[in-house]
Amino acid sequence: MAELVTLTIDNQTVSVPAGTLIVDAAKKIGVDIPVFCYHPKMEPVGMCRMCLVEIGRPVRDRASGELVKNEDGSVKVSFGPKLETACTTPISAGMVVKSNTKNAVDGHEAVLEFLLTSHPLDCPVCDKGGECSLQNQTMTHGPGESRFIFSEKSHLAKVVSLGELIVLDRERCIQCARCVRFQHDIADDPVINFFHRGRSLEIRTFSDPGFDSIFSGNTTDICPVGALTTTDFRFGARPWEMEKVASICTHCPVGCNLTMNIRREVTSGGKSVIKRVMPRQNEQVNEIWICDKGRLGYHFVESDRRLKTPLIRKDGNLVPASWEEAFQRVEDHLRAESARLVTLVGGRLANEDLYNFSQLTQLKLGKPVLYSQMAGGDLTAQIGLGAGSNFADMGKGTVILVIASDLHQEAPIWWLRVKQAVKRGATLIVAGARPSRLEKYATHVVRYNYGEEASTLAVFMKDADVNDSLREAAQAFSSAENGVVIYGSDGLGLVGSEHLAKACSRLLLDYGFYGKKNNGLLAVWDKANSQGAWDMGFRPDRNLKGTIREADVLMVAGADPAGDEPVLAEALKETDFVVVFELFMTETAQLADVVFPVLAQPEREGSFTSADRRVQRFNTVVLNQDG
Repeated sequence: MAELVTLTIDNQTVSVPAGTLIVDAAKKIGVDIPVFCYHPKMEPVGMCRMCLVEIGRPVRDRASGELVKNEDGSVKVSFGPKLETACTTPISAGMVVKSNTKNAVDGHEAVLEFLLTSHPLDCPVCDKGGECSLQNQTMTHGPGESRFIFSEKSHLAKVVSLGELIVLDRERCIQCARCVRFQHDIADDPVINFFHRGRSLEIRTFSDPGFDSIFSGNTTDICPVGALTTTDFRFGARPWEMEKVASICTHCPVGCNLTMNIRREVTSGGKSVIKRVMPRQNEQVNEIWICDKGRLGYHFVESDRRLKTPLIRKDGNLVPASWEEAFQRVEDHLRAESARLVTLVGGRLANEDLYNFSQLTQLKLGKPVLYSQMAGGDLTAQIGLGAGSNFADMGKGTVILVIASDLHQEAPIWWLRVKQAVKRGATLIVAGARPSRLEKYATHVVRYNYGEEASTLAVFMKDADVNDSLREAAQAFSSAENGVVIYGSDGLGLVGSEHLAKACSRLLLDYGFYGKKNNGLLAVWDKANSQGAWDMGFRPDRNLKGTIREADVLMVAGADPAGDEPVLAEALKETDFVVVFELFMTETAQLADVVFPVLAQPEREGSFTSADRRVQRFNTVVLNQDG
C-alpha cells in the first residue's frame, strides 16, 4: 500500500496516498476544484487551466535540508508567485493548497470568460444542456459578464460529421482534448486530432471512413460540453426529460453495465421509448466505457418487422392465431405418447428463460441442446476466474494468455482492459493463427496453423520439450505468480474448441492458476449468456443435424439454425413438429409449425451470466409497444 501523505487544502487536513494529484485529494474532503480537460481515466495535461490554485510548500534550509520554522514553531510555508494547475501537480508532505482565494477565484473567472468569447450561448437547444460542465462551472465560478465585444465572437461550422455516428459542433468545442486523448491513449485509435493553432484550432478526423473507431461514442460521454453528439440522439431529447433505467448489454460475453434513458412520446402513443444508451460505471466489468455496438444496438426493439402475434401453420402457410389456439396445438403434441422433445436454445436467452426451458425438457425426458459451436462451459464453471477477479488489479506478476480470439472484435472492453493490464506490468502472450490488434501489446506472440491450438499449449506445460522459438514465452508463463487464460473459437468447430478448452484447463491446473483471485479460465463466447446456458444444463450437440431430424417436437428459442446452415434447414423440414420463439420472422421461423413472438431484453427483467460467471440483473426499460 502506498505511503500516506498529509497536506492541507482550504484549511482542511487530508491524508492520501503518495502520488495523488491535488484535484483528487481535494475530492476526498468535499472540495470541488473546477476542471475541464482533467479526467480520472486519462493522464493529466493541464490544457484548460480551469483548476488553477495557490500552492504553498514547506521551506527547507538549503544547507541542512531541515524544515524552516516560524517563531511560533509552525513550519514555514512559501507560496509560488503564480497559480498552478491542481490536475497536474502531485501532493507532497506539508503542502498547503488554496482554491478559494481572490487570486484563484480571479483565475477561474478569467478562464471561463475567455472560453465564452467563442462559445455559443445556446444552452436551451444544446444536447448537453442540463448536464454540461461548462454550464455548471459558469454558474458557480463565472464572472457573470464579459469584457469582450459580442460582434467579434468567432462563428464556426455547427454540423461537422466526423463519421457516420458522431457529429461535431465546432463552435461549442473548448479544445480540452479529452476526445483526442481518449482515442490516442485508451482506444488506441488515433483517428481524430487537432488541426491549426491558436483561435483556429479545431478537431478533425484523419481516417477513411471518418472517425473509424468502435469506441467513438465514448467521446460524447467525456466531452464536457455539447461539441460531440451521436447521430441517433442529436436533438432527440432534453436530459431532464428522461428517466434512467439500469440494464446490461447483450451483444458480447463481457456483460457491460448500461444506463438506458427513456422518455414518453406522442409518436409512441404516450408510451416510453429508448432515447439513448450510456455506460453505467462498474469498475469490475466495463469501468465507464462501452463499445459502439452496445451503445447503438438497441433500435431493433422499435422495429416494425417484429412479430406481434402467434402464428400457426394451416394448409401449408403460417397464419395469425390466438395465444390459446397456439398453446393448445403445442400442448397436444407434447402430450402425445412417447413424443421425443428436443429443446434448442441460443445464448442470448436470459437465465430465467433457460431455467423454464430446462424444467420443461426434464419433465418430458427430452434433450436440452445449446446452439453453439464452442465448448468448455463446464470447465469454466470449475476453474473460471476466481471470486473478486478484476482486470484492474492485474499487473506485474500476472501472465495473461490469449489464444484463438480477436478480443478487439469479439469482446472490445476486454481488449481495452487487457492492454491496460500490460501497461501496469502484466505479461501478455497472444497465440493465434492470424494477426490481431492485441499483438501490438504482447510480450510474446505465438503463431500456429489452424488445428494446432491444443498442441501449441502443450509446450507451456511443466517439463515439456520446448523449442527455442517458444522458450521465452513458456518461461514467462511458468515464472508468473498469477495466470489467466482467455480462449476463443477462431477457426475452430465444436470438437476443436473442446480440445482447446481442455488444453487450457490442463495448463492452469498444472501451474495452480485456479481457485483464487485473478487466476483462471475465461471463454470468449459468441453470445452474451452462453455461460448461463451451460450452467442450466444445456450442451452443444456434435450431431445436431441428426438430433433435429429425429425429434418429434423441436422447440427453438433465440436461435436460427436454418439461417446459418442449409444442412440444418433440410433437417428442420424433416422434423415432425417445430415450435419457434423469436423476435423476427427468421428462416427457422418460416419453417415452423407454431411461432411465438417474444419480448426483447429491454422489455422485460431477468439476468445474464457473463463469461467471468458474474450474474447480473437487468430491469424492464420500456413496455412492448403492442402490449
